[in-house]
Amino acid sequence: MKKIMFNEHFGLQQSVLDGTKDMTRRICTMTLHRKLENGTMEAIEPDDMFIASDGTALFQLGRNGYRVPKENQPAYKVGEEIAIAQPYKVTAQQNREWLDLQLAANGQYIGELMDSGGWENKMFVSAYYCPNHIRIKSIKAERLQSISETDIMREGIHEGEFMNTWDKYYFDEWGDVPNHITFKTPRLAFQSLIDKVCKRGTWKRNPWVYAYEFELVL
Repeated sequence: MKKIMFNEHFGLQQSVLDGTKDMTRRICTMTLHRKLENGTMEAIEPDDMFIASDGTALFQLGRNGYRVPKENQPAYKVGEEIAIAQPYKVTAQQNREWLDLQLAANGQYIGELMDSGGWENKMFVSAYYCPNHIRIKSIKAERLQSISETDIMREGIHEGEFMNTWDKYYFDEWGDVPNHITFKTPRLAFQSLIDKVCKRGTWKRNPWVYAYEFELVL
């Protein structure tokens, strides 16, 4: 089983676990090239990109189709169940009985996890010891700025009423500690969020992304 990581600093992982976030966009980093007459390679932008019926991503350039390199294909497939990465320490606190059963089935004990990098850092956990899962329902390829307002609200942006401001769309700067940054529109909120989660300038760069729709496995 594969695993997936959601940003905790901006409350995205908690939104997934709460069932209020059921989409995630992951940037496509590939670039197509063509050979010029002088022998040099020129980077080119595709006219379109789509997910084929077999789940692979294809670039469309004029009348020619280009298969995206294997290493840059979507990381997950429709119907695939994926573990949500959490530090072992968190799993032990929230679901110790389940974790002990998994360890026993694998001939291990909690001390081995406590001595591992995954005890504090979810980058190093095994999907086998992550109790919360999602299942991919659909995948599409699009430019980041092509996101609809409906999809924005499924990406971890929330709506609320706040005193002394007309801004009502927000995300949490400190995850599960309420510290709302508010915006007048969902798009402005998502633009700020994506620039924080990825890096400044991501929204303006408008890269191709894989948009995964998923459901929480209960």
